[in-house]
This record gives sequence, structure tokens and C-alpha cells, in this order.
Amino acid sequence: MQKGDKMKIGFIGLGIMGESMSENIVKKHDDTVYVFDFVKEKVELLVSKGAVACETSVELAEKSDVIISMVPKSEHSRAVYSEILDALDETKTCIDMSTIDPSASIEIAEMVKKTGAGFIDAPVVKSKPAAIAGKLGIYVGGDEQTFEKMRRVLLYMGENVVRMGDNGKGLVMKICHNALVSQIQNGVNETITLAQRNGISVSAYAEAISYGGGQNFYLDGKAAPIEKEDYTTAFSVENMAKDVHICMELAKECGLDMPGEQNACNVYDKALELGYGKEDFCATIKVVKG
Repeated sequence: MQKGDKMKIGFIGLGIMGESMSENIVKKHDDTVYVFDFVKEKVELLVSKGAVACETSVELAEKSDVIISMVPKSEHSRAVYSEILDALDETKTCIDMSTIDPSASIEIAEMVKKTGAGFIDAPVVKSKPAAIAGKLGIYVGGDEQTFEKMRRVLLYMGENVVRMGDNGKGLVMKICHNALVSQIQNGVNETITLAQRNGISVSAYAEAISYGGGQNFYLDGKAAPIEKEDYTTAFSVENMAKDVHICMELAKECGLDMPGEQNACNVYDKALELGYGKEDFCATIKVVKG
């Protein structure tokens, strides 16, 4: 696909991330961008930016050459692709950017590819500010030909796009990434609380950490909100809890013991129990502080 080729893109799922990802496509793409979400206000917002609304995901799939989905869970991805299956053929390519179970994604890929359509999983890393800026990291699972064909579309939304292997491998990498973040986060939560209990402020702690080997992206971005106790959601506790649980299930399937991740999982389960699910995932510090 050369620059300037006409290609109609459809985007299903206009949540916190999908809204900004689809807006970047609308801004940068030189052909029609169709959108669908069950929440009409979200569709109307994208229409105001230049997108074209569809009444159903099936209508969107029929009109689009490329169908992108960004939905919350495995069951939602399964529902989307089951619903649009009859609208797919060899002229279409599907990109599921949702973070779901790798095994579920492989099942969806097999189902979609039987129609002749292409399919890649392309979950994203970083959160809302990067989605707005079009600077997400994107991990891709799928055949190299489909990946290369879709690279330009992915670059509308992210600046670092990497193929990790066949279908499902993008999701495996995303789960590994978020599991690592959850453990870094828990280390930050515990040590920042220990510092505070010994008279060191959050800002002083963060500055001191930045001078040594403990410097990390999570703390760089979250020190100020943690200090202000501002848990405005960029990425929710419930969404990260889902990813942590997917990791534990993946580890179980592989026969791998992950005690550090189990500890992070326990913190997330407690955060959900305490009603923090809709807050930003940095709200897990409230669990550690007790």
C-alpha cells in the first residue's frame, strides 16, 4: 500500500483510548473513517471531528476496507468479530487493538482468516496522553505481509510499532509489559509509603529516585498525581486488574510460578474490593498505605 492509496477505515469502540486513537486516524487519513460505539455521545464526538457514523458494527464492516476494534474484554472482541463475520472477505483486514487473552485472540484470528480477510492483534502500551499525541507503543501479532500492509495505519496512532511474531504474540508481549508495570508500580507504592512514613515527601522521593538506577517511566508520570492524591482516570484499576489476571492465567498455562505478579494481583483484587475500580490505576497506592 503506497502513500495516497484510498482505503476506508472503520473503528469500533470509542472508549478512553479508542476515542483518541480514532481521532488521530480521522486527522491523518486521506479517506473516509467510519465509527461505531453503543454510546451515541461518543459517536457524535467523533462525527464532530470528521468521522462518519455507522448504526451497527456490521454496517461499519461492510463499508470499510480496514476494521479496527478497541473493546474492553475477550468476550467483547469475540462478539464483535462473530457479528461482522458475514461482512468479511479477502478484500478486508481486521486489526484488534483490545487487550484480551492471547488464546481468545488466536481463536478470533482463525475465525476471521477463514473468510479470506487478514487479521492482526495490535494491543497498545502507554495511556491516554500518548493516545492523544499519537505516540502509543503498539505490539503486533500476525503474518509479516499483513503487518507491513497495515503499518501505515498503525503509525497514525503510535510512534513505536513492532511485530512480535504470529497471531497472539502481540498480546503475549502486552501482558508481559503490563505485568512488569504492575510490579514496578507495587515497588513504587511500597517504597514511596516507607519514605513518607520517615518524613520524606513524594516530590523529594521522586527526585532522588531519578538520580539512580530506580528511575522509571511509571514514577516519572505518576509522582505528581500521587502527591496530589489525584486519581483522575487515564488507565483504570479495573482494566489493569484484568491484564494482571490474564498474566496469571497465561503463567498457569505455561507452568510458571510468578510470586511477584501474584502479589501485584492481590493488591489489585483488594483495590477492586475497596471500590477503586473506576479510578486511575495509581490509586493502588491507597491499598498499600492501608
